[in-house]
Amino acid sequence: MQEEPLSLSSSVCAPSRRDFLRTCAVSTAAAVPFLRTGKARAAVQRPNILLVFPDQLRFDWTGLNPDVPVRTPNLVRLAEEGSRFDTAFCPSPVCAPSRACLALGRQYGRTGVAGNEDNLADGMPTLYSRLRDAGYRVGSTGKLDLRKAAHDWGEDGMHRVNGHVYFNEWGFTDGLDSEGKGDSLRGVKKREGSGDPFGTSPYTKMLTDRKDGSLETYLKWWEDCRACPLPANNYSYTTPVPLAEEAYNDNWCGQNALTLIENFPQDAPWFLQVNFPGPHAPLDITPVMAGWYEKGDFRQPFHNDQLPAEVHTAIRRNYSAMVENIDRWLGKYVDALENRSQLHNTVIIFSSDHGEMLGDHNRWAKTMPYHPSACVPLVFRGPDVPAGKVHRAPAATLDMTATCLDYAGLATQDDMDSRSLRPLLAGNASAARSHVTSGLKDWRLVCDGRYKLVRGFDPDNPEKATAESASKLDSAESPMFLLFDLEDDPHEATNLAAKRPKIVERLAKLLPAT
Repeated sequence: MQEEPLSLSSSVCAPSRRDFLRTCAVSTAAAVPFLRTGKARAAVQRPNILLVFPDQLRFDWTGLNPDVPVRTPNLVRLAEEGSRFDTAFCPSPVCAPSRACLALGRQYGRTGVAGNEDNLADGMPTLYSRLRDAGYRVGSTGKLDLRKAAHDWGEDGMHRVNGHVYFNEWGFTDGLDSEGKGDSLRGVKKREGSGDPFGTSPYTKMLTDRKDGSLETYLKWWEDCRACPLPANNYSYTTPVPLAEEAYNDNWCGQNALTLIENFPQDAPWFLQVNFPGPHAPLDITPVMAGWYEKGDFRQPFHNDQLPAEVHTAIRRNYSAMVENIDRWLGKYVDALENRSQLHNTVIIFSSDHGEMLGDHNRWAKTMPYHPSACVPLVFRGPDVPAGKVHRAPAATLDMTATCLDYAGLATQDDMDSRSLRPLLAGNASAARSHVTSGLKDWRLVCDGRYKLVRGFDPDNPEKATAESASKLDSAESPMFLLFDLEDDPHEATNLAAKRPKIVERLAKLLPAT
């Protein structure tokens, strides 16, 4: 008998005083620890899996990095009680391609999703459908972006199109799919201007249903953001959006996920992917969040001459507030798991679909092969995951797919490139990848830990490679080869390809064929 899907509320509760005191404390000592004495239980074979998967969180912008004053006490505790990877590459630094790679367990170039303009093809077996077919309840909240180009979420987030209910066909039994920040605006404006049904979605419906002008407030803020005369206006416009806390997109997504956790049946394992829209630009923090980093002092971007120092600082304060707010929800999920006596038997994974340049190299957002764009956090906590382990070798977030299947007792399919991290997490160092790859359209990269080789990316023309340079991709002298020594040059400023042709030749053989 098919289980009834769990319903989600269209509103969330405002964070309590306890939540904000807990979140904003610099020290984590006062926070309630994840493990309570006397509450631990023996792990069973089929654990629950919670994947917290924000959008556009760069690898070095958490409390795990002492050089950045962002507060993520719950993620720090997660890493202390579990294991983390210092350098984890996403399969492609763009939303839809990266999320398609996760869903299919295939590297970029083998999913059919080359960019945000592509939808996942019908009938593709996914991580989610395999878990569902194995008896898991499978939930999702926030933005999946598996049909990002179609903009057909519908008010219930089910993607009902010509007899298809794509949300269920992908394998989900609970929750909903909603739009990201940019799609919220584009959808509403198109509907207003032409009657086009583009973008009808759960989040904009919730704003409309509030009957307090929330939708109009949000649209007005967007217009002011677009009108900002400074460069990179999605970032340089740092005025808070005057929405109620419960109407803020990340809080709405966060509460929907909490509702699912609190209501999943106790007699079946479950998987939940929490797809926070933040900390993706624009930097639409709430007035409450604006007070969290009023005096925060952040390092300036590497090699950026676009904006004054005080604007860069304001940008990084807003970005940090969004990261801290997501961490606040992570703490709520852990509390809920403890209250349900499920923490001992839940694998918690924290990562992101791609990073954020945040002004480094005069670049913003993603799409670049540089570390801030292509690398993300990767933390595991759960049964049999050693506490406090830090893996220095580069990892691939693509491997989350096979890892989730492994924890569920399922084999990795032959057509997957994903490999389970479970042996490595258990202490088998030989299970680490010797190299990892990532890519997008014209460029590909490979990294062995010390050296990163990039083929097909021109720093002076990052939008696309020219036909002439693309024809020289097999030449070590080509300007389309970039070689960085990450030990001596962590900012990836000096191209060593011409000086170290043997390293170029060795790494070039490891680049993906597609």
